[in-house]
Amino acid sequence: MADSNFDMIVIGAGPGGYVAAIRGAQLGLRVACVEREHLGGICLNWGCIPTKAMLRSAEVYHLMHRAKDFGLSAGQIGYDLEAVVKRSRGVAKQLSGGIGHLFKKNKVTTVMGEAKLAGKGKVTVKTDKGTETLTAKAIVVATGARARELPGLEADGDLVWTYKTALTPPRMPKKLLVIGSGAIGIEFASFFNTLGANTTVVEVMDRILPVEDAEISAFAKKQFVKQGMTILEKAGVKKLDRKPGVGVTAHIEKDGKITTEDFDTVISAVGIVGNVENLGLEEAGVKIDRTHVVTDEFCRTGVEGLYAIGDIAGAPWLAHKASHEGVMVAELIAGLHAHPIKPGSIAGCTYCHPQVASVGMTEAKAKEAGYEVKVGRFPFIGNGKAIALGEPEGLVKTVFDAKTGELLGAHMVGAEVTEMIQGYVIGRQLETTEEDLMHTVFPHPTLSEMMHESVLDAYGRAIHF
Repeated sequence: MADSNFDMIVIGAGPGGYVAAIRGAQLGLRVACVEREHLGGICLNWGCIPTKAMLRSAEVYHLMHRAKDFGLSAGQIGYDLEAVVKRSRGVAKQLSGGIGHLFKKNKVTTVMGEAKLAGKGKVTVKTDKGTETLTAKAIVVATGARARELPGLEADGDLVWTYKTALTPPRMPKKLLVIGSGAIGIEFASFFNTLGANTTVVEVMDRILPVEDAEISAFAKKQFVKQGMTILEKAGVKKLDRKPGVGVTAHIEKDGKITTEDFDTVISAVGIVGNVENLGLEEAGVKIDRTHVVTDEFCRTGVEGLYAIGDIAGAPWLAHKASHEGVMVAELIAGLHAHPIKPGSIAGCTYCHPQVASVGMTEAKAKEAGYEVKVGRFPFIGNGKAIALGEPEGLVKTVFDAKTGELLGAHMVGAEVTEMIQGYVIGRQLETTEEDLMHTVFPHPTLSEMMHESVLDAYGRAIHF
């Protein structure tokens, strides 16, 4: 490398790292970004993007079977799993390549290799040409996370899959067990179930989608069961007996009893662990708590000039949170005034069918925090656009502080709610009250009108319900 001195080095080119690198370069910093595998990280290559491409295929397949409902006809409906996966991989490849283009456009130096902290302001990188040493006043660690594996339930790429194998499946499961009902687990359950897999979901908590509002979880569960899924809550997979070439016998504990059931495929989706190993973090004095780097609200590690962003820096484990942290840190390094991230104003989206989206506190959390609340609800069945779309199953729920009118949280399940939630996100960011939302004119006919009606309902003023 002609020059190894930079203002800022970013380790990891995922949605946190590549955004930090680009924003730093926009602000006039000389930036290097080190990536060991794929530009775009897990999100673009093995997470957010390719899963949505596959789920879109499943959605179209589902709609094809409903053609008659729309006055249409379709014959010989089927799918080609290999073609579905090929499209998904193509979408991921296109976007990953786009990161390389953006780096060149913004004059970010890309270094492919394994990075390690090597003292204050120094990073060594093992590349295919040897080891290079880079220096910078500021270093940003954005190495992300990987799938958590539980003892005895480890993935083998054949009978037991993580998300990576599930994105390039060697076969279409006939009888599928999904362990874990967070966003990753429920999205894969939704995909394979739609394509015809006999799907069982096991969740150790008392309800699926456990981070969501209880009403939303219950509504989603009802829809999944209607679609043919088996949902086991307050249950755990204690053991897997693997029979190569045949399948897996799962030992499932529920209500104090252990039963066995045979499956041909298992997907393990029991959380993530941060990629903190072999980076020299602890030697540098960085504090690590349960595989995640401890930072302050500005993503500072406590070690001068060293920052950590994204999944490695803790919850919420969301790409958009990582990207926003990347911008914030780059601006701090460039000497600008930056605003800290507010976790309570970051939306979570799950792209199952029906979709689930939320921001802020659930009703239960708001009450636990001592708020007196006003809660509004509006069902999709009361919305003209939802009925016209043939998507009348859904719910919008809003939670307000009864004393101040502050929007504490919003929770949705139904068609396109992952697009709608941003309206409430903006509302929270602008510290909107119920009065502001009531006086906002929502366009008709749209699904977004339900957001307005839910607010009105919290105050006894709903019109269409």
